[in-house]
Amino acid sequence: MFKSVSTSLILRGVLAIIAGIIALTWPGVTILALVILFAIYAFIAAGLEGMRAFSSATAGPVIGHLLLALIDLAAGVIALVWPGPTALVLVLIVAIWAVMAGVFEIFAGFAGGETAGTRALFFLTGLVSVAFGVVLFAHPRVGAFALALLFGLWSLIYGGSLIVMGIDARRTGKNLHSVMADAA
Repeated sequence: MFKSVSTSLILRGVLAIIAGIIALTWPGVTILALVILFAIYAFIAAGLEGMRAFSSATAGPVIGHLLLALIDLAAGVIALVWPGPTALVLVLIVAIWAVMAGVFEIFAGFAGGETAGTRALFFLTGLVSVAFGVVLFAHPRVGAFALALLFGLWSLIYGGSLIVMGIDARRTGKNLHSVMADAA
């Protein structure tokens, strides 16, 4: 069991590292890939909403689900026809998310029951998140490339950690196997 888990962790790590290298080498391609993934998501959502429309028992939900399906379909087509503005909108969504998350983290720093270090960490991460969101709002084109580069760095780090976990799981499996053989 440990060998299959370790192998899958190592393979996932290698794939994450490859994705990270691609994102760092070609950030423009990475941005386009994210836009295409968004379009694919919108098309899948449109199909699912269409299926839900025809599985409803009454007419009200049918119209609502068909309307949502058409909106999702339009979003997917717009993403493919105009990838530049779609990338800009995706960056702005990330900026909104970063500012909102930062504000909530700052408020979490005021919550009682936490140690001073934890509260300081909430404040610090909240401020960094808000600052990141503001920078994305101020410079969305640069923000798109920054997001691609951050994705690449994150993929490299994540891939490395998966490989280390896979090697550790393989080592644990070998140690467990030898202990079990000695016990028998």
